[in-house]
Amino acid sequence: MSTAAAPAEHSATRIFAASGVISLVAVVAAFFYGGLQAAGLTLILGVLEITLSFDNAVVNARVLERMSEKWQQIFLTVGIVIAVFGMRLVFPLLVVGITAHLSPARALQLAFEKGNVNTPGSYGYLLAQAHPQIAAFGGMFLLLLFLDWLFEEREITWLSWLEKPLARIGKLDALSVIVAGIALYVIAETAAEKPGTVLAAGLLGIISYLLVNGLGGLFENFEERQEEAFEEKRTHGGPTQVAKAVGKAGFFLFLYLEVLDASFSFDGVIGAFAITPDPIIIALGLGLIGALFVRSLTVFLVRKGTLNDYVYLDHGAHWAIGALAVILLVSIGVHVNEVVTGLVGLVLIGAAFLSSVVRNKNEGVPSEVAGAAEHDSADSPV
Repeated sequence: MSTAAAPAEHSATRIFAASGVISLVAVVAAFFYGGLQAAGLTLILGVLEITLSFDNAVVNARVLERMSEKWQQIFLTVGIVIAVFGMRLVFPLLVVGITAHLSPARALQLAFEKGNVNTPGSYGYLLAQAHPQIAAFGGMFLLLLFLDWLFEEREITWLSWLEKPLARIGKLDALSVIVAGIALYVIAETAAEKPGTVLAAGLLGIISYLLVNGLGGLFENFEERQEEAFEEKRTHGGPTQVAKAVGKAGFFLFLYLEVLDASFSFDGVIGAFAITPDPIIIALGLGLIGALFVRSLTVFLVRKGTLNDYVYLDHGAHWAIGALAVILLVSIGVHVNEVVTGLVGLVLIGAAFLSSVVRNKNEGVPSEVAGAAEHDSADSPV
C-alpha cells in the first residue's frame, strides 16, 4: 500500500507545488503592498475563488481530455495569463468603462482610488451596477451548458429518476435554447430594472455559447473524419490536413474553455468587491491564488483519470453549473451571498463523489482506482 501511495502523493505534490509557491509569493507581495490586512484579504479571496470554481475544474478537465498536447499546454500557459490578468484585472475595467461610458484611463484611475462599493460613482459601485448584464450573459452561457448536458442521453446516470426522463424529453430539437430563452425573458421582465439591457446581454450569452460550442464541435468532427480517412488511405497531404484540423478543433475548444472560465468568474469578480475594492488585491487573490489552483486541480483530475474513476463527479459538476446559472439569474433581482453559491457547488460535488465511492464499492471496484487512473499518467501530455 505504501509503495503504491508514494508515487501518487509525489505526483500530486508536483502538480500543486507551483501553485503553492506562487500563492505564497502573492500573499507576501500583498503584505508588502498593504500590510497584514492586505495579505489576509488576498488569502480570503483565493479561498473564495477555489471554492466557487471547483465545478469549473471538473468541467475543464473533461474538455481538456479531448484536446491535443499542444492545446493542453496553451490552455495551461496562455490560458492562465488570460485568467489572471484578463478576467480578474482587465475585464472589470472594461465593464466599468463600457457601462459607465468612461475612458480606459478614467476607469483605471477610479480602480486605484479604491472607492467603497456603496459609494456612488466609485469603481466598485459602477461594477456592481453592471451586475445584471454580467449575470445575464454568464447565466445564459452556463445554463445552456447545463441544459445541453441534462437533455443528452447517457449510459450512466446519477439522479436517474430525473436525468432519464429529461434525456428522453431532450430529443426535441433546440429544447435547451427554448428553455434558456424562456428563462431569460421571465427574469428580465420580473426581476430586472432594465429589461431590455438584460435581454440583450442574455442573448449575447446564448449566441456566444452556440457559436463557440458549435464551431468547436464542427472542427472536432472534421478532425475525426480526417483521422479516419488518413488511417484508411495514407496520402501525402494526410498528415498536414490532420494537423490543421487538430489546430482548428483545439483552438475552438480552447476558446470554449476561456469563455467558460469567464462565465464561472463573474460571480467571484463581483463578489470580491464586497470584500475589498482594491484591484491589486483582487488580482492577487482571485487570479494568482484562485485561478492557478483551479488550473492545478484541472491537471490533477486529468492525470489521475479521476473523472473516469468517480463517474458521478461529472454529473455533480454539471448540476453545480446549473445551480450557479440559476443563482446568477436570480441575483439580477435579489442579492445572493457568495458563501451560498460556493456551498451549493461543494455540496453537489461532494454528494456526487460519495455516490461514486458507494458505486465503486458495490461493484467491487478497489477504492484505489489509481491503477486505472494512472493509465495515462505516464502518457498524459498534461
